[in-house]
Amino acid sequence: MEVYAVEKAASGFAPAGSIFDSHAHYDDGAFDPDRDRLLPSLYAGGVGLVLNCASSFDSAGESLSLAERYPFVYAAVGVHPEELPAREDLFRLPEPADLARLRELAAHPKAVAIGEIGLDYYWDTCPPREVQRAWLAAQLELAGDLGLPVVVHDREAHADTLELLQKYRPQGVVHCFSGSPEMAAQVVKLGMYIGLGGAATFKNARKAVETAAMLPADRLLLETDAPYMAPVPFRGKRCDSRLVAYTAARLAEIRGEERDGLIRQCRENACRLFGIADPAR
Repeated sequence: MEVYAVEKAASGFAPAGSIFDSHAHYDDGAFDPDRDRLLPSLYAGGVGLVLNCASSFDSAGESLSLAERYPFVYAAVGVHPEELPAREDLFRLPEPADLARLRELAAHPKAVAIGEIGLDYYWDTCPPREVQRAWLAAQLELAGDLGLPVVVHDREAHADTLELLQKYRPQGVVHCFSGSPEMAAQVVKLGMYIGLGGAATFKNARKAVETAAMLPADRLLLETDAPYMAPVPFRGKRCDSRLVAYTAARLAEIRGEERDGLIRQCRENACRLFGIADPAR
């Protein structure tokens, strides 16, 4: 029923196959009831490509399985700060076996990035900051060794995130960007991209609006973070990739651009970053 409700509102909103959702989590349990019905419907809803981002070793395997089953789905493999491994209920630093396991996962032909990795200083339940920084540094270094871009999570950890990005200088994207326009300029200066999603449509989205207005066109990616962060008018509901069209409409308004042109530019940006042949070309 939820698929139909969204489909009815979004149908025809974006040209079929035009959207690249650069950040989704279709392995999430929120999609268990209808995943195999929803994913095949995305193309008609405007979606041509999806990057499914892992949050743990287990979800990395699940993301790769989805990528094997659906030609338009690609995978990022990595360990999110909220999912860092523990030993005897204590968070631990990365070990050689962890990096070897990630290296093996990243060797899959449809693994195109290391992610979702990063820092989260918002939740008290997250590991100590020094543990988070060690895992992020290790995964940034691994991405550099493998020549893969990264998908970076940064929540209330802007200074430390930027410091590590400046140290390791990866290719990649800071997703669901929540920093200042000044930080965005520094990220772009490193040659990285900025991912904006449904939060940019919220009434209190001052920083996201300012960032969207100043970004070079070739440094912007569209995303959902599905099943989270649904844009207005679906805020609070389960999100899926078709709703990128609503975010794109808002960003185009902010930037004074035509919506479908922005969708096309962001798809080209994502294909370039992740080394994926653009099926629309």
